[in-house]
Amino acid sequence: MSLAPWLIGHSDRVRYLLDTQRADGGWGPPGGYSLVPTLSATEALLTVLHADPPADRARLVHAVDRALVTLTGLVNDGGPLPDTPALDMIVPALADRINDHIHRPAMPPPAALERWQRSTPLGLPRGVTRQRLTAVRHLVATGAPIPDKLLHALEVVADLAPAAGGVVPNASGTVGASPAATAAWLGRPDRPGGHGALAYLEGAVDRYGGPVPCAAPITVFERAWVTTILARAGIDLTGFQGLVDSLTADLGATGTPTGPGLPADADTTAVTLAALGHLGVSASTDCLWPYETPEGFATWPGEDGFSTTTNAHVLDALGQRLAEQPGAQPRHRAAVRRLVAALLDRQELQGSWADRWHASHYYATSCCVQALAEFGEPTTVAQPLDRAVEWTLAAQRTDGGWGTWSATAEETAYALHILLASGTRTPKVIDAVGRGHAYLCQHEGTTGPALWHDKDLYQPTLIVRATVLAAQHSAGRLLTYLSECA
Repeated sequence: MSLAPWLIGHSDRVRYLLDTQRADGGWGPPGGYSLVPTLSATEALLTVLHADPPADRARLVHAVDRALVTLTGLVNDGGPLPDTPALDMIVPALADRINDHIHRPAMPPPAALERWQRSTPLGLPRGVTRQRLTAVRHLVATGAPIPDKLLHALEVVADLAPAAGGVVPNASGTVGASPAATAAWLGRPDRPGGHGALAYLEGAVDRYGGPVPCAAPITVFERAWVTTILARAGIDLTGFQGLVDSLTADLGATGTPTGPGLPADADTTAVTLAALGHLGVSASTDCLWPYETPEGFATWPGEDGFSTTTNAHVLDALGQRLAEQPGAQPRHRAAVRRLVAALLDRQELQGSWADRWHASHYYATSCCVQALAEFGEPTTVAQPLDRAVEWTLAAQRTDGGWGTWSATAEETAYALHILLASGTRTPKVIDAVGRGHAYLCQHEGTTGPALWHDKDLYQPTLIVRATVLAAQHSAGRLLTYLSECA
């Protein structure tokens, strides 16, 4: 809306934001997760307000006024912010744009927004500075090469993006696998050499119907996760040569990216290697070693933080290789031992795990429990797995589901994977599995809130659907077996 108002579907995107604004004036999930979507939606609607003539002006003004009240509270409350990618650049960039819109001298605001022009400019939340954004602006302004991982958030320097040195859309037309970053680079629909980028944006609108996703395409990510999820549940996926070809197409010395336009990363690489193993294809795991660190494995070189799920997935890939080739190099065995220790060290006191790529502890706990149960030494992981089971049992809701903010099919599926992978078959566990399975059957086909971390929360629907199907399949099989035995 801000960078490409000329793109087809503009009015649909305006209507989407107006229709999805919460009663309290914000957008997105509760708490700190609402900061980025509320900043982004507010900035977008202010851009529309300055258009000539804006559609539904009175409704737009009312929406922006309510949003600014919410943003002021979010910025001032000092609450924790989620560890979402590029937040330290996105928040100051959007705050600056909002202040520019409100205090634009040549464009007096509507009467309902005059009080905001007289008020103190919107500030930054505690702990957020302009330091990294300033450094990136300097980098782009000087024409220096831009690291691939920054391309995904190129829109934070939208005024500089069209002239950014060395930035060229890939074969699919995308910059950084991001519609927003691509729109920032394109600048205008008639840009010389921009036909592929324009076609990419138009295709995204056509596919998703007005609103566009945070990242697209995410082909390898989707196919690798879906394959491993279903295969782990015992569903036979052999014989799909096209699937194998797509998973290996970009697999190189440093692994594979989530999709075209993104750099390779250890998380996608590890799950891809595991998926290929499930498909009966042996691929070298040497591409994981560039990500090895003293703590475990980084998602990408120089990562600022530690991802439990990335390390759980690397444990899956290396553990699978050891199971297939018991005589594998000692380096594999040493890495597996270190990964098990690293995950156990990061288990929380209550028995769960958290991660930087997902809002729900159920996802992280499911990834860690499945990897530890399959590839950890039984005597070493038994007690931690028991703690994870107890935490999961205690968190089940009265309707049989599990969820962070409310019960969801996705999180209920993760909880079932935790219980099933643990190997515990006590009456309490069987009862919980039965109630969780019933919840999934009752809510089949429903979609819960977006829970996956990108610049905003998003939902990879194919992966979520596979997760639910696998949980239904595995839980149903266990319940049927126990019923027959009885």
